[in-house]
Amino acid sequence: MDNQDLSQQVDKEAVKRFLLTLQDTICSALENEDGSASFIEDAWQREAGGGGRSRVLRDGAVFEQAGVNFSHVYGDKMPGSATALRPELAGRSFEAMGVSLVVHPNNPHVPTSHANVRFFIAEKEGEAPVWWFGGGFDLTPFYPVEEDCRHWHQTAKAICAPFGDEVYPEHKAWCDRYFFLPHRNETRGVGGLFFDDLNAWGFDRCFDYIKAVGTGYLEAYLPVVKKRKTTEYGERERAFQLYRRGRYVEFNLVYDRGTLFGLQSGGRTESILMSMPPLVRWEYGFEPEPGSAEERLYKEYLMPREW
Repeated sequence: MDNQDLSQQVDKEAVKRFLLTLQDTICSALENEDGSASFIEDAWQREAGGGGRSRVLRDGAVFEQAGVNFSHVYGDKMPGSATALRPELAGRSFEAMGVSLVVHPNNPHVPTSHANVRFFIAEKEGEAPVWWFGGGFDLTPFYPVEEDCRHWHQTAKAICAPFGDEVYPEHKAWCDRYFFLPHRNETRGVGGLFFDDLNAWGFDRCFDYIKAVGTGYLEAYLPVVKKRKTTEYGERERAFQLYRRGRYVEFNLVYDRGTLFGLQSGGRTESILMSMPPLVRWEYGFEPEPGSAEERLYKEYLMPREW
């Protein structure tokens, strides 16, 4: 973890206000784009401390399922997933808050998308608090269009630009490494941005970056949805979409740190597993047909590349 600038005041309430507003903004935009279904809110309380607002849209005209969660949890002891790489933080009390979302469209030509922004603070009496931000967004297309992937990454690059020329390449590469399935030897999709333990810029600048990433998600995703949501498809494309959704499940249940943190911290299981697609299938020994659009996904997109 980088040394923190302790000269700036950590404003937890400002972070919480932003996250609640971000959830509202994203839900409203997705509802407008769908034009049919609305989010249903499920407010919950965590017995050990904290709670959240889970919002789910289902069976829409564009989105088969979309979940946008806000959570703010706290406790006397950091979960194991949060201290695995930082044993010095064991025994500290903690607060964690964030917005996490996953969108599963109906049309296989519209990519699945994920975004998350979060804030952690670990405190101990007599010692300075240790805080950090994390988050990012990534795109998982089933039938990729290169211009869509370029738009996604160019938007991400523009978001990062005011914070330094090195930010996009670093956080893009981190995303490629993080959303990788070693047992499949493939990336989950075409990546985007991912970062954690962000505190070296001082609280104000780190918070500004989180705001830019959180609000920039819609700029990256909605233009792709608008272009592809009316593309015709049939049973073949739908079957492949459901098969590839299985990779999403495999990653989230086996590797995702956010899922592990939520479960280990006694979070609400329904909210934590909201990211799971509503329908999914596995097929033993699947191989795409040579020269097919499905093979093109494997050969050209499921590995790190520059956009």
